Amino acid sequence: MQELSALYDGFAVVLSWGNIGLMLVGILLGIVVGVLPGLGGPNGVAILLPLTFSMHPTSAIILLSCIYWGALFGGAITSILFNIPGEAWSVATTFDGYPMAQQGRAGQALTSAFTGSFFGALVGVLLITFLAPAVARFALRFGPAEFFAVYLLTFCSFIGMGRESKPKIIIAMGIGFALAAVGMDTVSGDLRMTFGSSELLRGFDFLVAVIGLFGIGEILLTMEEGVAFKGNKARIDLKVVFKTWAQLPRYWLVLLRSSAIGCWLGVTPGGAIAASFMGYGIAKKFAKDPDSFGKGNVEGVLAPETAAHAAGTSALLPMLALGIPGSATAAVLLGGLMIWGLQPGPLLFTEQKDFVWGLIASMYLGNLAGLIVVLSTVPLFAAILRIPFSIIAPLILVVCAIGAFTVHNASFDIWLMLVFGVVGYLFKKLQYPLAPLVLALVLGDRAEDAFRQTMLISSGDLSVFWSNGLVGTIVTLALLALFWPLLSAGVARLRKGRNNLSPRYP
Repeated sequence: MQELSALYDGFAVVLSWGNIGLMLVGILLGIVVGVLPGLGGPNGVAILLPLTFSMHPTSAIILLSCIYWGALFGGAITSILFNIPGEAWSVATTFDGYPMAQQGRAGQALTSAFTGSFFGALVGVLLITFLAPAVARFALRFGPAEFFAVYLLTFCSFIGMGRESKPKIIIAMGIGFALAAVGMDTVSGDLRMTFGSSELLRGFDFLVAVIGLFGIGEILLTMEEGVAFKGNKARIDLKVVFKTWAQLPRYWLVLLRSSAIGCWLGVTPGGAIAASFMGYGIAKKFAKDPDSFGKGNVEGVLAPETAAHAAGTSALLPMLALGIPGSATAAVLLGGLMIWGLQPGPLLFTEQKDFVWGLIASMYLGNLAGLIVVLSTVPLFAAILRIPFSIIAPLILVVCAIGAFTVHNASFDIWLMLVFGVVGYLFKKLQYPLAPLVLALVLGDRAEDAFRQTMLISSGDLSVFWSNGLVGTIVTLALLALFWPLLSAGVARLRKGRNNLSPRYP
């Protein structure tokens, strides 16, 4: 097959000593990022992205993606040993992982979590390998109207299918659109909302924004909460690993079902958090002994970790094939590609084959290397949590400041980073989602350009969005996704009304 041949070429690109070294460094950094509750996958990638500007794009994306894989693995360590989710998607893992650790089964819980994570990520990479090229080839038929329809579908899906409050999602997305509009209008060349400031001519750089929103905001929140780390010690020996692996085939249905859930919610804007909770809930629903969930059931560890990793990996599919990120981390990586002069989307597979297939090949190797590293270094990374946060927080702040300054070599960006940090802190305190804001900030300009180009071509006629079956279908799906909560509520009321009207017999 053509995909397998291209993947073989991708392995040839990745298998150099330099790229393998970057892969291991990325995994180790990612595990640290995942272990520390003050950071996280999007934060770590955003903070370290400026350090890759001088690298070759392939090497840079390998380093950053491996940071992401490591963060996915690392979040399970704190969840199981300390009952503190290192990542938001690791919350469901605490339900059964921590009880297993308290019962002296920490090694089994960690091995199950890491293996489930590896399996879910592998399924996600296989999906990208065989589906992304087909999606990209199909997307070559897209014009401005089709691209705007896809952007509209993404925005509407975040609103209609998001787990957070709908008004809060709309407000966060609206703020992102407003920030994306600052600077020079790419169509007319006019200046917008610069207020006479020369510093705002280039607009708000997404990287400065995400470093502040995620990195600084999380640090401020963690400092306020005063996190203290007390947990169970764990060491994993080969006997525990092989014994656990011998028992996992009996849970094959849980692994496949959770992987399918994760891939679906990764490609759509559901995300790893929704995938982990849905995977846990469905595993409990179909389990033979659902009452054992929450008391140390292995399925309660396997299901959320498998689903979360499948979602986190498959979220890169729409980013690579369509230029539309499926998660906050994918949005950061999308911005990185644009900084390196690469245009994510269907043409990436034809113009930058070595880059794309090198990245996909690194996903296979990175996940395998990540599994080996976490199984052998759990005690080391668990010990990191015993370092006082008063030492870790200033180091993270310094790295954030360096990263923000490096973007344009401007001290003004450091002040912007701090302002965005306060905004991120307030968003978290008020329980506003950050992902819609980042999505709108990254895609706002591109969606606006596509819409205005479409209006110029059609002389302002909105019926162009139903001018052919492709664009009409996408726009209709977008509207259905936007109003899905209202439609589902209406259907539920109709069913309830019919049940109330049906005759009851004694």
